[in-house]
Amino acid sequence: MKITPLAIPDVLLIEPPRYGDARGFFSEVWKRSALAAAGLVVDFVQDNHSLSREAGVLRGLHFQRPPHAQGKLVRCSRGRVLDVAVDIREGSPSYGRHVAVELSAENWRQIWVPRGFAHGFLTLEPDCEVLYKVDAEYNREADGGIAWDDPALGIAWPLPPGGPILSDKDRAAPRLSEAAPIFPKGSW
Repeated sequence: MKITPLAIPDVLLIEPPRYGDARGFFSEVWKRSALAAAGLVVDFVQDNHSLSREAGVLRGLHFQRPPHAQGKLVRCSRGRVLDVAVDIREGSPSYGRHVAVELSAENWRQIWVPRGFAHGFLTLEPDCEVLYKVDAEYNREADGGIAWDDPALGIAWPLPPGGPILSDKDRAAPRLSEAAPIFPKGSW
């Protein structure tokens, strides 16, 4: 399993090996010992699975407020998505910066999005399935989001001509500068 820190070193690109033959392939997509060897010790408590029927569906940028914050191990098992993680940890040297990685069924990459980051993705083709393991259960009262199109974040989403397909919640999310400190210094 190849594990590489991205431009924000707390966010990791994880590339599990696939072993194929005439029948198909086999892959260990998560292995506690391999992640621990890279310094990532995590106890996953919930698996999530989403299906987006159309290209141009944008889900995000979402987070869970402390003390219900979630770290996520994200992969795309069908289709292609642009996956984005934004550092929202107040006082962090990379506060307000993001990393973006294409995840697909073909490239088999995964991304580790730690606690203190907002997360989202844009589907690049129809019928995309995204799976992610989280290290804390979902809590409705802790659910939050920031605007996917906040100009201060500078995310170059490859949007379709008509713009993204959004939920009402994502359409109404505030800019990062308008949100109260989400992960204040000392909470991360």
